[in-house]
Amino acid sequence: MAVECRIDVRFFAPPADIAPCFTSFYRLEIDLPEGETVVDYLQPEWANLRYFASNPPNASVAGGPLIGPRRFQATGPSSRPSRFEIGKTRTWGIGFMPLGWARFVGAVAGDHVNLGFDGEQSELFAPFVPLCDILCVEDGDDDDQFQQLVAFFRKLAEPPRDAEKILAIHEVMFDPYLLQVEDFAARTGFSKRTLERLCHRHFGFSPRLLLRRQRLMRTLAAFMLEGGSWTSVIDRHYHDQAHFVHEFQAFMGMSPSEYAAMPHPILGAFMAERQRVWGSPVQTLDKPR
Repeated sequence: MAVECRIDVRFFAPPADIAPCFTSFYRLEIDLPEGETVVDYLQPEWANLRYFASNPPNASVAGGPLIGPRRFQATGPSSRPSRFEIGKTRTWGIGFMPLGWARFVGAVAGDHVNLGFDGEQSELFAPFVPLCDILCVEDGDDDDQFQQLVAFFRKLAEPPRDAEKILAIHEVMFDPYLLQVEDFAARTGFSKRTLERLCHRHFGFSPRLLLRRQRLMRTLAAFMLEGGSWTSVIDRHYHDQAHFVHEFQAFMGMSPSEYAAMPHPILGAFMAERQRVWGSPVQTLDKPR
């Protein structure tokens, strides 16, 4: 018998001066019967920080090592799904845009893709450990915690040297009609070699893979929101059904039918509410500014 799971989520818009660095800040409460857990899968996304007030989940990114029940969990940019098992909890999520990764993390994104971390044991994410004292509390006030988050990031780091280049790439990449890496490079004004270097450093993936991931996420988001059959939501730029199935398998590690047959007790409700409130169901489809 399926366990009844309820979520309550609030999204907070970062102020204009730091907005291009973040997808959103959100506070999520998951309500389940005591001792019960549910399993779900996060889709490919940008880097994230997640802070749990209690009962943190077990998680595994792209079938990699298990991140045990740690109160501060972080992930690099991903092109694969992340499995998690979670019970009743309160959590804050912070999604980094590529500009946010460059500004606040600063490491080569391509060296940290499809990886999960215990944030309190990772040198890479050590600058964000002080947020545990603000966010890993059961009785926190949403608005006060948000204001403390904003103040924390405003003081943490200055914009990176490549800021305008990162934004230019991200804005071009967002275009659903963009298909070819040659056009990608031409529209940014960079050579293909420079585009490859900047994408690897700040976005985590090659230009070609970024475009493929965008195409998949447009289809996957439409399916999660609209339901029905895959054929009604497949992105127009897939050559045919076989092409879509091959790409889905490459990114998600399973067939579209296998994914559709799975329950999505957290992600389905979260995406619907994110679309309703935020105007975008997933991070990867958020506009860069």
